[in-house]
Amino acid sequence: MKKVTKWDLVSFVLASSYRKNVLSALSTPKTPSSISKEININKTHVSRALSELEDKGLIKCLTPQAKKGKIYTIQELGKETLTEVNKLK
Repeated sequence: MKKVTKWDLVSFVLASSYRKNVLSALSTPKTPSSISKEININKTHVSRALSELEDKGLIKCLTPQAKKGKIYTIQELGKETLTEVNKLK
């Protein structure tokens, strides 16, 4: 079956450099703090981007019950979307 590009998701990620950078940083599971340090973005912006990306099904929180130090990972849909985003650079 041929993969269908979800252009609305590509557009959603491209609309925010924070979302794009956070999604790119999730090549391996990470905490918001480690993402913040890695891409040099305020943790508040990272947390908002993570929430928005999770709402769209692009990433997943592996430790939803944790109060601190939650760990996030990219989903298959997020990988596919990121591939399309990177093609448009």
